[in-house]
Amino acid sequence: MMNKGLLIANLDVQTWTYILVGITFALYIGIAIWSRASSTKEFYVAGGGVSPLANGMATAADWMSAASFISMAGIISFAGYDGAVYLMGWTGGYVLLALLLAPYLRKFGKFTVPDFIGDRYYSKTARIVAVFCALIVSFTYVAGQMRGVGIVFSRFLEVDINTGVIIGMLIVLFYAVLGGMKGITYTQVAQYCVLIFAFMVPAIFISIQMTGNPIPQLGFGSQLSDGSGTFLLDKLDGLSTELGFSEYTEGSKSTVDMFAITLALMVGTAGLPHVIVRFFTVKRVKDARKSAGIALLLIVILYSTAPAVAVFARTNMIETVSNQPYSDVPQWFKKWETTGLITFTDKNKDGKIQYVADETINELVVDRDIMVLANPEIAKLPNWVIALVAAGGLAAALSTAAGLLLVISASVSHDLIKKVFNPKISEKGELVAARLSAVGAVCVAGYFGIHPPGFVAAVVALAFGLAAASFFPAIILGIFYKKMNKEGAIAGMVVGITAMLLYMMKYRLGWFDAALPSKNEWWFGISPEGFGSIAMMLNFMVSIVVMKFTKPPPEDVQEIVENIRIPSGVNNAINH
Repeated sequence: MMNKGLLIANLDVQTWTYILVGITFALYIGIAIWSRASSTKEFYVAGGGVSPLANGMATAADWMSAASFISMAGIISFAGYDGAVYLMGWTGGYVLLALLLAPYLRKFGKFTVPDFIGDRYYSKTARIVAVFCALIVSFTYVAGQMRGVGIVFSRFLEVDINTGVIIGMLIVLFYAVLGGMKGITYTQVAQYCVLIFAFMVPAIFISIQMTGNPIPQLGFGSQLSDGSGTFLLDKLDGLSTELGFSEYTEGSKSTVDMFAITLALMVGTAGLPHVIVRFFTVKRVKDARKSAGIALLLIVILYSTAPAVAVFARTNMIETVSNQPYSDVPQWFKKWETTGLITFTDKNKDGKIQYVADETINELVVDRDIMVLANPEIAKLPNWVIALVAAGGLAAALSTAAGLLLVISASVSHDLIKKVFNPKISEKGELVAARLSAVGAVCVAGYFGIHPPGFVAAVVALAFGLAAASFFPAIILGIFYKKMNKEGAIAGMVVGITAMLLYMMKYRLGWFDAALPSKNEWWFGISPEGFGSIAMMLNFMVSIVVMKFTKPPPEDVQEIVENIRIPSGVNNAINH
C-alpha cells in the first residue's frame, strides 16, 4: 500500500496532467451526453428552467474566462498597480449588469441580445446590425480563450500550441453542439468547481510558504516568514526598483487612461452577449436576480485572490532567474522555453540571465500569460498541484469558449435564418442550423486561436471595448428610454462599433501604418483597451441626436418598455 502511495506521489507533471485533464474532459463529455438538447429552447436557453444556484455557478464559469484565470494575475504581475483596472472594470461591470440589465432582459424574455434589439427596435435592420456586432465581439473574445487553451496544452501536454488549440476545439465542439445551452450550463457548473479549486489550492500553498498566512488575500500584505520583518510588497518594490522597473505598488498609466479602461471594461461587461444570455435560462425575474448575486459572490473568490497570486509569481520569478547562471536554471524554465513563451538571449555573453527594465540590455522575455501556470512550478509545489492548475486553466477557457460559440450559433440560426431569411423554418431545421453554425464558429475560433492578435487579457479587453461601443447604449436606452427609436439605435451601433474597430486596427494591429503607432499618438492618451468608453459615448450621442430628428417608436413598443420596468405581479396586485 505504501509503495502505491509513493508511486502516485512520484508521478511526473505530464502524467498528472493527463490524469486530471482526462478526468475533467470525461466529466464534461458525460454531462453533455446526459443533458443533450432535444428542442431549440433547450439548445438556446436550457429550457428556461435552470435553478438560481446552478445558473449562478454557470454564469461565474462563463464569466471567468482564460483572461480571468490565466492572464489577469499575469498582467497584474507585470503592470503592478496599473493592472488594477482589470479588477475594477470586470467586477464593477458585473455589478452593473446584475443591477441594471439582467432582470429587465429576463422579463423581456428573448433568447439572445440581437433578439432583444430586433424586437425592441421593431426592425430587421437593427437585428442584422446586432448580429454583426455579436459576431465581432464573440470572435474577438473567443480568440483569447483558444490562445489560453493552446498555451496550457503546449506546456503541460508538451504538444504544439496549434495542436493544443485543435484539441480544445474538438472538445468544445462536442459538448456545445450536442448539448447546446442545456449541456453548456451543467458543464459550466462542473468547470466552475474545477477552476476555483485549481486557482485557490496553489495560492493557499504559496501564501503559507512565503508568509505563513493561509489566506492569500491577507498573505500578500503580510510580513515574510523568513524572520526579516519585511513585508512582501515592500520586498517586491525593492526587487523591482533594483532592476530598473517602477515600484510595483505605484502606477505609471495616466489617470485618463485608467478611467477609460475601467469604464470600457465595466460597460463592456454589461453588454457581453454570452453573459447576458445566461439570465434567459432561469424561470423567473426573481431567479435572474438571485443567480446574479450568487455569481458575483463566486467570482469575488477568484478576483480577490488574483492580486496575491500576481505578487507571489512576480517575486518568485525575479528571485529564481534574475542574475542566475543560465546553466543552473531550474527545469520549469527549460520546459517553458520549449513553448517559446519565455526566451533568453545572452547579449553580453556572460552566461547569466540579465532581467532588467532597459530593453537594450535585457536578456529575458517572459510572456505574461505563463505567470499563473508557471507559478506552482517556480514555487516547487507538488506535481499534482501543477497539473491541477493546467486543468483549471482549460476549464476556464473552455467554459467561456462554449458560451461564446453558443451566442454565435444562436445569432446565425435564430436571429438571421429564422427571424430574417426563413421565418417558416421548422424547429428541427433551426436546431440543425444552430449545430452547423456552431461547427463553423469553432473552425473560425480555432483560426483566431492559432493566429491571435495579442496576449489573452489584451484580446479580451478589446472584446469588452467592442461590446461597450455597440451593445451597451442600445440595451440601456432600449430599457430605460421608451422614446428611443430604431433609427437612433441603428445609427449609434454602427458608429460605435466602426469607431472601435478602426481604432483597434490602427493602434493595436497597425493596419494603416508601416509600423505600429506608439502610445504617444493615442487619442487623448487613451489606449485601444480603453477606447471603448469613447466609442460608447459616440454611440449614445449619435443615437439621441438621430432619434430627435426621426419619428418616435410605435405606441405598442413604448408600452412594452413601460411594462418591463414594472416588477412581476404588481399589475395583478393593482387590479385586485
